[in-house]
Amino acid sequence: QVQLVESGGGLVQPGGSLRLSCAASGFTLDDYAIGWFRQAPGKEREGVSCISSDGSTYYADSLKGRFTISRDNAKNTVYLQMNSLKPEDTAVYYCAADEKCQAPNGMEYWGKGTLVTVSS
Repeated sequence: QVQLVESGGGLVQPGGSLRLSCAASGFTLDDYAIGWFRQAPGKEREGVSCISSDGSTYYADSLKGRFTISRDNAKNTVYLQMNSLKPEDTAVYYCAADEKCQAPNGMEYWGKGTLVTVSS
């Protein structure tokens, strides 16, 4: 059974950092693309970053330079390092898995999300 579990969210001040984790089970991580998405209140779910099975990485243009995605195959976990956080980064962050990186409605497996709140 494929399962994705996000962790690492919380309350952080503007300018701070958080590292989110996406722990995968039921499949071999390096056979799949893993994407991070987020959904703010009243807004549509949007893509944040994705790492493909071959290790290629993709980022939303607005987030390049602040967010970094990485993968630890031994731990079957994907990370999202988020630096210089802004209040507009406040959202529920989800990880999702599929054969390739694609838009939210194309990703097959989803975690339940972890809340990130950026506020002073």
